[in-house]
Amino acid sequence: MAPSSDVNHLSHPCIYGDYISPRSERKSGFMKWLSKLFRGGSNRGRGGRHLHEPAEESIVWGAPSRALDDRARAQKEKEDLGHAMALSSAEDLKRPNARQGYSWGEDTEDDYSKAPMDTLSSSAHPPFAPTPFYPHEYSLSLNRRICGGCNQEIMYGNCLGCMDTYFHPNCFRCHSCRYPITEREFSLSGKHPYHKSCFKELTHPKCEVCFQFIPINAAGLIEYRCHPFWSQKYCPSHEYDNTARCCSCERLEPLNIKYYRLEDGRSLCLECMESAIMDTGDCQPLYHSIRDYYEGMQMRIDQQIPMLLVEREALNEAIVGEKNGFLHLPETRGLCLSEEQTVTSIHRRPRIGGHRLIGMRTQPQKLIRKCEVTAILVLYGLPRLLTGAILAHELMHGWLRLKGYRNLNPEVEEGICQVLSYMWLESEVMPSFQSMPSTSTASASSSSSSSSKKGAKSHVENKLGEFFKNQIVNDSSPAYGGGFRAANEAVNKYGLRRTLDHIHLTGFFPV
Repeated sequence: MAPSSDVNHLSHPCIYGDYISPRSERKSGFMKWLSKLFRGGSNRGRGGRHLHEPAEESIVWGAPSRALDDRARAQKEKEDLGHAMALSSAEDLKRPNARQGYSWGEDTEDDYSKAPMDTLSSSAHPPFAPTPFYPHEYSLSLNRRICGGCNQEIMYGNCLGCMDTYFHPNCFRCHSCRYPITEREFSLSGKHPYHKSCFKELTHPKCEVCFQFIPINAAGLIEYRCHPFWSQKYCPSHEYDNTARCCSCERLEPLNIKYYRLEDGRSLCLECMESAIMDTGDCQPLYHSIRDYYEGMQMRIDQQIPMLLVEREALNEAIVGEKNGFLHLPETRGLCLSEEQTVTSIHRRPRIGGHRLIGMRTQPQKLIRKCEVTAILVLYGLPRLLTGAILAHELMHGWLRLKGYRNLNPEVEEGICQVLSYMWLESEVMPSFQSMPSTSTASASSSSSSSSKKGAKSHVENKLGEFFKNQIVNDSSPAYGGGFRAANEAVNKYGLRRTLDHIHLTGFFPV
């Protein structure tokens, strides 16, 4: 993500300098004028010939380049000093015998050369030069400086000038971390200053796998990958550097979290592991609840269809031996068998050993065809909601075959099976059954709700259910994705029962 156009990176933006408030400065100038007046009189009493003390003449305050006009200040000091000298000389002219040999006219050029400011003589300045008068409040408003951070007047000490205003050095702070900005460069977004490092943390995306700033590509752009549902941002290199990906939710494994490794090579994240179903026995209650869900929608399955949880290799072998059916690539997670086969099923769940699941016990099982459907196979190690969605899909295949729906094209058969899978997920994730198609009656809704709502689900499980629904809706394959969208449109328009009757008669969705 490129930085926004209203961001400026400024070099040497801050001007530091000593500063004294004009109020304190005026007070100091008045006191110096008064002290010079009295010192001039005391010098005359002691026979001194200088009208001012050299040690008081050159007090210089360092100021930032954006301070008030130094030339006007120097001119004012000269006028004050000249005024004091003129008053002193006037008093001497009134008392010519106050001290023998002392008068204004008796001073020679050699005597005046001893004074540090020999240009300030009575010939250069009039005896009295009136200065403009301003009200006290008006003069303060002209010269005072207000800190842009704390809104207090900057009275003395260092000040910092940047962003067309002034700050106490401790008041110029980063808008993100709130610490003072002491570097000579900073980033500016709108009216807010930032440390350059803080601004990069806010705007430059970090990889959620390796936690490094996502590198810039050859074109000078920040290029990254982002999961469309989880919004997980990561470097493009992690797609081919063997970074593990959860076989359920598809999130990549971060460096600070270790995924579980299944015995068939798949990985499972910790959140999916919480509700994962590992063997056939654990899956039986879920399987029977989905059969009850079908019965509640007046789609009873009379035959007892065996259901087995299998490893990836056993599922792939069964796919090879199956003559019918359309496969969901890149990986098939379930299968409705129509042929007689011997399948290796998971008899006992594996145990956790570190971050691996080990000790799984399998057994071969001969599947004999007693009807149009031999068995339903589902990949083990998936979360409960994903396992249920696969079972609902495969059971719909079984129902269609048992009810005489023959020779359907893949878009029609897979599409209507996906609709039943989506409907079951909605009944599990949504708080009510309101999104069911209009064909479902009140009794069907209550029956399915009572069979599927066995307890409150955690936020994590509900989020996973939303993800599985999102996968069905946004599937890009023609059969599973395009077929679902066409079937769902027909069901929403005509209802599930009328859509199924039309498919049975014509082999296509009603339009």
